[in-house]
Amino acid sequence: MRLLLAGGGTGGHLFPAVALAQLLLLQESESAVQFVGTERGLEQRLLPKLGLPLATVDMVGVVGRGWRGKLELLPKLIKSLIQASKILGNFKPDIVIGVGGYASVPVLLMARLKGIPYLIHEQNALPGLSNRLLGRGAKLICLSFSASAAGFSHSRIRVTGNPLRQGLDNVPAEISQPGKLLIFGGSRGARAINQVVMQMLPLMQGWEDKIEILHQTGEEDFLQVQQAYRDAGFDPQQVVPFIDAMPAAYSAASLVICRAGATTLAELTVCGRPAILIPFPHAAGDHQTANAKALENVGAAMLLPQDELTAEGLARLVKNLLEDQQTLQNMGEQARLLGLPGAAGRILNECRRLLGKPLVEDV
Repeated sequence: MRLLLAGGGTGGHLFPAVALAQLLLLQESESAVQFVGTERGLEQRLLPKLGLPLATVDMVGVVGRGWRGKLELLPKLIKSLIQASKILGNFKPDIVIGVGGYASVPVLLMARLKGIPYLIHEQNALPGLSNRLLGRGAKLICLSFSASAAGFSHSRIRVTGNPLRQGLDNVPAEISQPGKLLIFGGSRGARAINQVVMQMLPLMQGWEDKIEILHQTGEEDFLQVQQAYRDAGFDPQQVVPFIDAMPAAYSAASLVICRAGATTLAELTVCGRPAILIPFPHAAGDHQTANAKALENVGAAMLLPQDELTAEGLARLVKNLLEDQQTLQNMGEQARLLGLPGAAGRILNECRRLLGKPLVEDV
């Protein structure tokens, strides 16, 4: 199969696409993959490290632009459509998967014009604008959550789950003791989380057992957060701008502090890790809060709204949880019950069905 994956920008869009590409290359040695994104997205930095090919289009987002901004976007759309046409012509995919993000728009539009079948994978409970618009021409819409179905034609919907990076299915169910406190705010970091953790560090100095931490900050806050760790007497090497080896990070973690995006929750539930969820309050439709409540309601996580986030409150919550191993284990077990592993294999087999090819079991 020749598979083209369009979209990206953030880890929530990109990581499922990476999982699809890696599994296809593992299942079919003669297969080929091609990513299409932008030069500004996470894909520009991550994919070369993984040895995965990237072509780019000069497209920008439309959300938040006024009518004048939308008019100014038109030349970029035309340019990106021409670029997408060339990429499709050179790679000649059997099928295209759009994973969300504005880079997917010109690629899927051109795929439709050229008669190349395409699927859409929607990670979030509330579908994004790009996927809602492009879903009308999709052969199939693959969803992470059944709640997303309202935005699409029901006859073309499959609830597949969210494809996860290789190795996450193998994270042990047992919660490490003592384990690390894993902190991250998505692929670009989260300033609100970074700031409150910096304020929390001095409060943790007097704890009898000094905990190990792994803190992903994003590029922009990295040096400032690292210095705060140093000033508070914590090892600054525990701070990194980006975590490449997430399976190892989850395996070592006994508690996670993070946002509540769809891909993050898919990882937490498959790995079975307890979490303090701090939803991004400006996410479309406040869908991250809805995501977090779903986990909190079954005892898999604790929801801490950003407008209630304080250093003292977070420190108290972390300390109480880390001192209660049984609660952590119970939360992890409840999270794992919600996990839906094997999503990448299900989506690839949907591609094979559309192309009339034999189905393949996960390797």
